[in-house]
Amino acid sequence: MPKLYSSDEILKVLQRHGFAFVSQNGSHIKYRKTGNPTLTVIVPADRKQIPSGTIHSILKQSTLSKGDFEK
Repeated sequence: MPKLYSSDEILKVLQRHGFAFVSQNGSHIKYRKTGNPTLTVIVPADRKQIPSGTIHSILKQSTLSKGDFEK
């Protein structure tokens, strides 16, 4: 079974890799990393466990690898 991460853990990793808070709409937080290309990631807020499909989507949006979350 894959490891499930909390919203806080995911946000810390994104911040460590240069993503910055943009806005929050309800229970979703938007983080953005400027550059070429500009990357935008939407993360569910205040969740103790994010489902593995959502984690996969976050990895795809951020172009980070699973290894970046395990450091």
